[in-house]
Amino acid sequence: MNTQPEQLLENNLIDQLVGLGYSYITLKDEHDVIANFKQQIEKHNKITLTEAEFKQILIYINKGNTFERAKILRSRIPYVNDLGENKTIQLLDSKHWCKNEFQVANQISMKGNYDNRYDVTILINGLPLVQIELKRRGLELKEAFNQINRYQKHSYGAGFGLFQFIQLFVISNGVNTKYYCNGRVKDRSFKQTFYWTDKENKLITNLAEFADDFMNPCHLSKMITQYIVLNETQKALMVLRPYQYYAVEAIINQVKTTTDYGYIWHTTGSGKTLTSFKTAQILTSIPEVHKVVFVVDRKDLDTQTAKEFNSFSKGSIDSTTDTKTLVNQMTGNNKLIVTTIQKLNNAIS
Repeated sequence: MNTQPEQLLENNLIDQLVGLGYSYITLKDEHDVIANFKQQIEKHNKITLTEAEFKQILIYINKGNTFERAKILRSRIPYVNDLGENKTIQLLDSKHWCKNEFQVANQISMKGNYDNRYDVTILINGLPLVQIELKRRGLELKEAFNQINRYQKHSYGAGFGLFQFIQLFVISNGVNTKYYCNGRVKDRSFKQTFYWTDKENKLITNLAEFADDFMNPCHLSKMITQYIVLNETQKALMVLRPYQYYAVEAIINQVKTTTDYGYIWHTTGSGKTLTSFKTAQILTSIPEVHKVVFVVDRKDLDTQTAKEFNSFSKGSIDSTTDTKTLVNQMTGNNKLIVTTIQKLNNAIS
């Protein structure tokens, strides 16, 4: 098998990402990362922060584990300005995901328990949200996977812990490329790294092809903001696999463009409930959608589905314990309802 030096892979990838719309920036260390974060967050929020105001923000966001930081990333950050007024800023625009600031950097050095230098880092609004670890052609992907685990143990939490905001990892040797979610190292498994595909389920393993499709700024931001689920029960991030992504996209498009029916077919154990939840979550955020009703054919599935939905997002739904409850939910403000076909039939009879 031909080998290709990591440096050449890295240089080619950066050139490609710049061509896709990322701005290249040289960041040597955490000092540079923090200074750039201030500039980018000011640009994104169209404000100017004093050093005292910015320090409040840095201190506020430097808390919790990866899961808790993922929640912070998706919320507004409070601070008190120099006039004593309560203000907030946005770290990431989840609603208009293309309207963020996209940058790429390489060889950032961080000093923790050990000194580490990271191959390629994608920054969105100045925060490192995607880390790419490259190995030369011919080496196993698991070497890149293990390298990221070492980074997480040794240096991601150093300083103000900005690298703990990473949402996705990408590992590649040029020929094979996979992606996966950030999370606790002890819970991480190489089995939970995924290849990307096209709509026809054709694998996209080559790094250049993967970058063109998956790492387009708008698509990458969409994956982070729309297709990562924060599992409240497991306190873990979950990213959808490509067939789940395309299924959700197809359903949303069907709802937006036609009144015709449609169906999605998945095998046992393929994550149908997660696909359904993410579909429902996105649909309920669309103003034109009045309600989303998830119908199952057995009482045990009613309870099970409600439990799983609420594990993905605590309090997202209330189970319909009887027909009267269902009627109240259908006529009330509940946007998402899980029920059985029997109760639904009784309710409309």
